[in-house]
Amino acid sequence: IAASSGSACSSGSLEPSHVLRAMGVPFTSAHGSIRFSLSRYTTDEEIDYTLQVMPEVVNRLLEISPYWDSKNKKGKPIGELAR
Repeated sequence: IAASSGSACSSGSLEPSHVLRAMGVPFTSAHGSIRFSLSRYTTDEEIDYTLQVMPEVVNRLLEISPYWDSKNKKGKPIGELAR
């Protein structure tokens, strides 16, 4: 499983996904998005592991984000923010 903050063709770019922006996603939300790439060889175990570790990774990224404010949480755990 590969994870990236941008599109596959924008390697090294710090700009948010132009596709998400074209869909009307706000700049800060698009800037904070994560793209996951799977292949036909990706196993259920790899997906389960990714789902297990992502909340901790996201929390660490939120701590250093210039766009995140604790008020954004609205009392919800990270896992619920993505829903």
